[in-house]
Amino acid sequence: MPAITGAQYLDRINKLKTNVWIDGKQVTGNISEHPAFKGVMKSQARLYDLQHDEKLTDLMTYKSPTTGDRVGLSFLMPKTKEDLAKKREMVQHWARESNGMMGRSPDYMNTTLMTLAASAHLLEGEENCFPDHIKAYYEHVRENDLSLTHTFIEPQVDRSYKYWEDSKEPIAARIMDRTSEGLIVKGARLLATQGGITDEMLFVSAGRPYDDESGFAFSIPSNSKGLKFICRESFVGGDSKFNYPLSSRFEEMDTIVVFDNVLVPWKRVFFYDNIDVAQTYLSQGSFQPFALHQVLSRQIVKTEFMLGIVQSIIDSINISGYPHVQEKATEIIVALETLKALAIKSEVDAKLNESGLMQPDFTTLRIAINIFPKIYPRFTEIVQLLGASGLMSIPTENAFQSPIRKDLDQYLQSASNNAEDRVKLFRLAWDATMSSFGTRQTLYERFFFGDPVRVMMALYHDYDKTPYVDFVKKQLK
Repeated sequence: MPAITGAQYLDRINKLKTNVWIDGKQVTGNISEHPAFKGVMKSQARLYDLQHDEKLTDLMTYKSPTTGDRVGLSFLMPKTKEDLAKKREMVQHWARESNGMMGRSPDYMNTTLMTLAASAHLLEGEENCFPDHIKAYYEHVRENDLSLTHTFIEPQVDRSYKYWEDSKEPIAARIMDRTSEGLIVKGARLLATQGGITDEMLFVSAGRPYDDESGFAFSIPSNSKGLKFICRESFVGGDSKFNYPLSSRFEEMDTIVVFDNVLVPWKRVFFYDNIDVAQTYLSQGSFQPFALHQVLSRQIVKTEFMLGIVQSIIDSINISGYPHVQEKATEIIVALETLKALAIKSEVDAKLNESGLMQPDFTTLRIAINIFPKIYPRFTEIVQLLGASGLMSIPTENAFQSPIRKDLDQYLQSASNNAEDRVKLFRLAWDATMSSFGTRQTLYERFFFGDPVRVMMALYHDYDKTPYVDFVKKQLK
């Protein structure tokens, strides 16, 4: 099957009847019609439809090396610097459909799976490892254009250094048995974004030191027996695009994944009972450079969107003449151009890796991923500082269709907008930065690749500072 359409995506997910719970109730019927999921699923369907736009064929797809069918470009294993640039352009085209607000659009997991398959050589000859399984799975997902969620994180029971789970009934998901059919898994994992609205789930556990049994990786269909997705509260404020311009369309649900003695067939197991592989597979393989390249490409679009909101507010209420306003807008301009420069540099400095892939420069991308968790919260602060009380003077769509419309038209107009257009703009700014949806976006970007302090510490330790120290020593002689 070539790249799918939006209708095929919706139909496929509806037919799964995945076990999803929200607000203490199990989702029944078509999940694409549920208030918490219909907006984001419709937006995701739109992404798939773009693959069939004749004007975008070469941007969104490429010919499968095995079937010759057109498949999603996010699955491409890049062999040239031009391939890297094409992948960035594809990611950004999809990202602009959601203003960069959908961090788990299909291209993220497609890229992730591509890197795992490209790193399969790390599993060769290792105990309890199946490199052929991960390569076959990548091809299966690519050729069927399957959507994926994933889970990497254990429940936050005790985050101290010395915590060691020792309960009879597992909390963090672990292997309970190894049978002739496959692994039996029980326990829970966090934090599957889009859990319940994808075809399948990818599970990777880096495990704990000196505990071989805690390291394993596999894939399973989302509707596997014993698998359950427990949702947080929905941040969809309502269906109205006027009232909730972002959350009504792009609210990606986050879920707890519960395994109740789930059988994982052997053909879907990538490795197990091998802590050394579990703790090095992602870091020594291609995952981080390519995943960071995809993430940075999306974050650039998100920064463009935030700059657009800020300048629109400035224009609306005519505050461009104030120096502090210009300074705040320029902060975002500098951030945007910095991120764009880093993305281009990562491609210019790309080199062929041991898998034969053109790998973007990892250090450059690590710089970017250290910057964004700090500057994105600042973007939201700038919007709040410039919007000020205007972000609270935002009546709903119904108010503009009521007898008080005349009052609103008179008192909520701005220097360059009529009242309705001004309120639409400020509701957009509010939904991006102050609603439950907006504050989740800020938290999401803060911790996208884990604890920002640890991410920075890792860069410090790995960055080669010797040439610069030697440079100083020469001046001291």
